[in-house]
Amino acid sequence: MGYVDVAGVGFVLPDGRELFSEVSFRVGEGAKVALVGPNGAGKTTLLRMVSGDLPLQTGTVARAGGLGVMRQFIGMIGDDRTLEDLALSLVEPPLREAGARLAAAAVALGESEKSQLAYANALSQWGEAGGYDAEVLFDTVAVAILGKPWDEVRTRPVRTLSGGQQKRFALDLLLRGRDEVLLLDEPDNFLDVPGKRWLEARLKESSKSVLYVSHDRELLNQTAGRVVAVEGGGAWTHPGSFASWHEARADRHDRLLELRRRWDEEHEKLRELVFTLKQKAAYNDGLASRYQAAQTRLRKFEEAGPPPLPPKEQSLRMNLQGGRTGKRAVMCEQLELDNLTFPFDLEIWYGDRVAVLGANGTGKSHFLRLLAAGGSSPDVDNKPVDGAPLAHVAHSGVARLGARVRPGHFSQTHDRPELLERTLVDILWRGDDHRSGRDRAAAMKALNRYELAGQGDQLFKTLSGGQQARFLVLLLELSGATVLLLDEPTDNLDMASAEALEEGLSAFEGTVIAVTHDRWFTRGFDRFVLFQADGEVVETPAPVWDVR
Repeated sequence: MGYVDVAGVGFVLPDGRELFSEVSFRVGEGAKVALVGPNGAGKTTLLRMVSGDLPLQTGTVARAGGLGVMRQFIGMIGDDRTLEDLALSLVEPPLREAGARLAAAAVALGESEKSQLAYANALSQWGEAGGYDAEVLFDTVAVAILGKPWDEVRTRPVRTLSGGQQKRFALDLLLRGRDEVLLLDEPDNFLDVPGKRWLEARLKESSKSVLYVSHDRELLNQTAGRVVAVEGGGAWTHPGSFASWHEARADRHDRLLELRRRWDEEHEKLRELVFTLKQKAAYNDGLASRYQAAQTRLRKFEEAGPPPLPPKEQSLRMNLQGGRTGKRAVMCEQLELDNLTFPFDLEIWYGDRVAVLGANGTGKSHFLRLLAAGGSSPDVDNKPVDGAPLAHVAHSGVARLGARVRPGHFSQTHDRPELLERTLVDILWRGDDHRSGRDRAAAMKALNRYELAGQGDQLFKTLSGGQQARFLVLLLELSGATVLLLDEPTDNLDMASAEALEEGLSAFEGTVIAVTHDRWFTRGFDRFVLFQADGEVVETPAPVWDVR
C-alpha cells in the first residue's frame, strides 16, 4: 500500500512573496484526503511539489508505492495529443518511456533492416515493461468510457472528446491502474452529475491512497475521510469528514482569535513593565538588573512572534452589467450539430437564465461555441467581444443572434493562448480592446474587486485554475457582452468566488446561457434545456441530471 508524508514544505513565488510555509500532513494507506482552500492559496502548487513536478524549496516529501497523477487540465483546444498519448502519460515512467520508444520506432519503420530491427527491439522492450497488459487495461477503459475498443480510438485526438469524457477516461485508467498513490487535481471538473456519482462510488471502493483537490461540496462530503485546508499562508488538518469541517474551521478561527487576544494582552503588560522599570532604574541603580531582565523577556517574547490570525475572508465584487437587446436573443431553427444532435428549435428571450444540461459528449459545449462565434450567420452587430479563439462547429440549420446581442464566451478549459505570456495588468492596461482599461490604476482597481490585485504582475499562465476563471469573468465584465455564454464557470471557483458569480449574474442586465453540472449553481436559472444522449434536445420544467 502507498502513502505520502509531507513535512515542513514551503514555497516562495518568483516575485519573493511566500505562498505557504511549514505545511505538514500525511496521506495514510488507503486514505482519501481532500485539499481545500481559496483559489490561489497553493493547492495545485502543493500537489505539483508532492508529484515532483516542482522542486522542493524547503521541507521534505516521502512517498511509498507507485504514483499516478491527473492534472487540472487534460485536453486543451490546440492540444494535438492522441488518446494513446494521454494514456501513456498516466502510466508508470518505465512503461511510458517504452511506449515513447515504440512510437518513435513505428514512425521510423521502413524497408531497411536497421529500422525493422529497431522496431523489433522497441516491441520487445514494450512487452517486457508490461505494455501488453497495459493495452488490455486501455481497451477495458476505452470500452467502459467511450463504448469502443482501443484499436478504434487510440489515434483519436484528445481535444475531440468532451471535457467529461477526457476526465472519465483518465480517472478510470488511474483507478484501475497499478499505482497505489493518486494525486487528482479537480477530478470532478467537467463531469456530469452521473459522472460525479460514479467518481464518488469509485473513490469510496478504491483501496488506493488518494490526495485530491475539489470544490464540489457533495463530492467532498461523500468521499473525504480527512481534510487538509490550505489557507492563510499555511495548512491545517481536520481529522474528520468534510461534513464537520466548516464547524471545525469556525472553532479553529475562534481559538486563534482568543490566542491572539491573550498574546496582545501579555505583550502590552511586558511593554508597560519595561517602560516602568526603565523610568525607575533611572533613579534607582538597584533596579537596573530587573530592567535588563524585563527587556530580555520582552525581546524573546517578540522574537517568538504572535500566534497567527485567522485567514482573511474573501470579498469579491463582480459587476456584470450587460445591456438591452432585442426581445429575442437567440433563435435556433432546425439546428443540428453534426453527429451530436437531431434538428431542434429553440428561442431564448432577453433576460432569460438558461441552464444547458445533459451528459458529457452530447454537444452542449459545441452549442455554446457556435453561439459565441455569432451563430450560423454572424453580422457586424453580434460578433464575439472577448477575443477567445473558437473552433468551427460543424452543423446544419440556423442559429441566429438577435439585435444588439454581443456574445461573451467563457470556455471550460480556459483556452486563451493569446493571454498566456502576458501579465494581468498588461492585458487590462494595454489590451487590444480599448474598453479593457485606460490606465494602470483602473486595471488594479478592477483586479482588486476580484481579489487579484496581488497577481497583477503575474503571467496569466502562472495563475491557479480558479484565479484564471475569475480573471476571465472579469474580461467578460469589461467586454460589454449582452449575452453570457458560460461553459462550466464554477468548476474551478472556490465557494466564495462561486457565490460572487451567482450574485453578479443575478444583477446582470442581459441573457445568461450556461452549461453546468453544478447542482447548487443551477438553482439560479429559470429555464432548462436538456441535451439527451439519444440526440434529442428538449426543454424541461426542472433540472434533469440523469436522463436514465
